[in-house]
Amino acid sequence: MPNRASTGLVAYVNARLLDPATGMDAKGALLINGETIADVGPGLFQAGVPSGIEVVDCNGLCLAPGLVDMRVQVREPGEEHKETLRSAGESAVAGGVTSMVCLPNTHPVIDDVATVEFVARRARQIGLAKIYPYAAATKQLAGKELAEMGMLSEAGALAFTDGTRAIGDAKVMRRALSYAATFGLLIVQHPEEPSLVEDAVMNEGEFATRLGLAGMPAAAEAIMIARDLRLVALTGGRYHAAHLSTAEGIELIRRAKASGLPVTCDTAPPYFALNEQAVGDYRTYAKLSPPLRGETDRLAVIEGLKDGTIDAIASDHAPQDQDSKRVPFTMAEFGGTGLETLLPVTLDLVHDGVLSLVEALRLVTCAPAAILGLAAGRLKTGASADLVLFDPDRAWAIDAKATRSKSKNSPFDGRLVRGMVTRTVVDGRTVFRHEC
Repeated sequence: MPNRASTGLVAYVNARLLDPATGMDAKGALLINGETIADVGPGLFQAGVPSGIEVVDCNGLCLAPGLVDMRVQVREPGEEHKETLRSAGESAVAGGVTSMVCLPNTHPVIDDVATVEFVARRARQIGLAKIYPYAAATKQLAGKELAEMGMLSEAGALAFTDGTRAIGDAKVMRRALSYAATFGLLIVQHPEEPSLVEDAVMNEGEFATRLGLAGMPAAAEAIMIARDLRLVALTGGRYHAAHLSTAEGIELIRRAKASGLPVTCDTAPPYFALNEQAVGDYRTYAKLSPPLRGETDRLAVIEGLKDGTIDAIASDHAPQDQDSKRVPFTMAEFGGTGLETLLPVTLDLVHDGVLSLVEALRLVTCAPAAILGLAAGRLKTGASADLVLFDPDRAWAIDAKATRSKSKNSPFDGRLVRGMVTRTVVDGRTVFRHEC
């Protein structure tokens, strides 16, 4: 269908509309007026599109809310050689991510109003994916003194976390949760008992022993979660456990939810799509934090996604430069890219029959948005026109070297997947288009 003279109205027709918030999965159309969705539904434009409206023929592909990624390291300010707000934005929109939340472990740390405002201002100037900051829960991520949470929240911080570090001191965590309970804030924890993982580089077990590598016990995750849940019960503070990777950690969250505690959690694609065997012959691309676990834990993560214990999937995008990865395994930094592989690897859950397409999309759209209080991840009239158009069955091989991220390290390098983004729209503007 040819485009027509534009009046600021754009019609997306012949689409498979997917709105995880309402469960909609139907053939239909969507109308954008400027930056917002003006109308959407299976009955729209059945009599044809009026003249003067630009038309995009979706050719039967899936049209869904843009992905909301709740755990991203952008490295700017301070480590722009690894990633920048621009390169992260380019990588995000190539993966269908229209909103992402960045961790505070930058240089300087995001623990003051000026740095929070810097991130928001730079993201607006770049005009790609929307970028929202977490702020540090403790000053300088030192785990000792609480940051000025009230002021940081007013400045735009969505929640509070020490990023890739656990809040290890129980008294400090209790204070953080108490403050959060008083002012309706959210504490996000990297659940790992620090004293059990010092100098460790992969999952503890037989495989690590055969490789001669120091292992991180799965119990380190469960011990920290168990402690934190006691403090949640004591304070009533909202608590979110990030990137769950173990059966025991998931079971603890499952029980906490059953008892009515205000807790949520997420995981990341490596923890349901890979296991520790991906480390192979000291493959540093697979050196992640938390580490890839054993097969029993991987299956437990899938079960947690299936039964709803796990609320969301985040990319856990943690870019590293080549100098940080092309070194002996024990010396390599933790982390890998994830923005461009978030959707296709999540769709593995659909192709494998674990989740329906709407259920899988809910984990990367409206569910993380609801946890963070973002008005995103929905196809509804009046919502921001943040969209992703994708072919759920298009097969391709992940190539880390072809990523838009400055980092070229992916634990999924070479993996065959199905699901390709063809167009990404932010505030009504097409910011990415894949020419097939």
